[in-house]
Amino acid sequence: MAAKTADVFSFSTFDPSKLQESFRDYAEKGAAQSKEAYAKMKSATEEATKTVEATMQTAQAGSVELGLKAIDAMRTNAEMSLSHMEALMGVKSISEFVELQSNFFRKQAETTVSQAKMMQETTKKVVETTAQPGKKAAEKAMASMKSA
Repeated sequence: MAAKTADVFSFSTFDPSKLQESFRDYAEKGAAQSKEAYAKMKSATEEATKTVEATMQTAQAGSVELGLKAIDAMRTNAEMSLSHMEALMGVKSISEFVELQSNFFRKQAETTVSQAKMMQETTKKVVETTAQPGKKAAEKAMASMKSA
C-alpha cells in the first residue's frame, strides 16, 4: 500500500515547462485578440467620426440654404405689401379699392403657395442630403456584419 500512496502524490508526470509554454501561448493569443479588437474598434470609431462630421457639415449647409430661401420669401412678401400700400394711397373709389384688395389677396395667396412648395422641396432635399452619410455608414456596417 505504501507504494500506491507514493504514486498518487507523485509529481513525476507534472512538467512545469509545458505549463509555462501553454500559459505563454494563451497570453500571446489573448494579446493578439486584444490588438485586433482594438484595431477594429479604432477603425469603427474613426468611421463614425467621419460620418458625424459629414452629416453636421451637410446639415449646416442645408440650414443656411433654408434660411436664405426664407429671407428671400420674406423680402418678396414685404415688397409686395409695400407696393400694395402705395397703390392703395392712390385709390379714388371704393370699387378700385375692392379690386386692388382682391388682386393683392389672390396674388399673395399664389405667392404663398409657391413659396411653401419651394421650402418643402428644399427641406426634402436638405433632409435627404443630410441623411446620406448616415445611411451609407449603416449600409456599410450591415454589409460587414453579413460578411463576418
